[in-house]
Amino acid sequence: MNANELRPGMIIKHNNELFSIHKAEHRTPGNLRAFVQARMRNLRSGAMIEHRFRSEDTVERAVLDEVEMQYLYSDGDAYHFMNTETFEQISLHKSVVGDRASYLVPDITLRLEFYEGRPVEIALPPTVDLKVVETEPSMKGASATNVMKPAKLETGLVVQVPPFISEGERIRVDTSEGTYLERAG
Repeated sequence: MNANELRPGMIIKHNNELFSIHKAEHRTPGNLRAFVQARMRNLRSGAMIEHRFRSEDTVERAVLDEVEMQYLYSDGDAYHFMNTETFEQISLHKSVVGDRASYLVPDITLRLEFYEGRPVEIALPPTVDLKVVETEPSMKGASATNVMKPAKLETGLVVQVPPFISEGERIRVDTSEGTYLERAG
């Protein structure tokens, strides 16, 4: 495919490595040729790099197999998942899971993306419901204002929440931004 078609979330093969595209900006500086500035993560090493593709460059999109998995538990450096169809279990090292571990709660269903039989990416659902384990006491009569307070969630993630949220409540968190959306039922 053409480099102009790069979009966040795509996985491409570049220099015989797999990369996940985080940001792709089209630029046409003055009298120079147009190019695409891409910020991407190496799926093997986890390193973030910037690369400039010329608009006429072609990139190879990696063909991935998506498998629906259920997160079971973690122990030490390993995160355990189960295929929801075959019930086969696999475990991934924390280096593969990365910062997505903050959204993993037991029994959550998500998609694992495999390349040539090897898990390379975890596709989280758009939102996750998490329990607030630590925050300042809620203020009586506090209505939704733009004043926020930090709240530590069951996975260790800290998000800013409105003042009326208290410990023990479940909240819905946007997994792409890591932000509070609403109370969860």
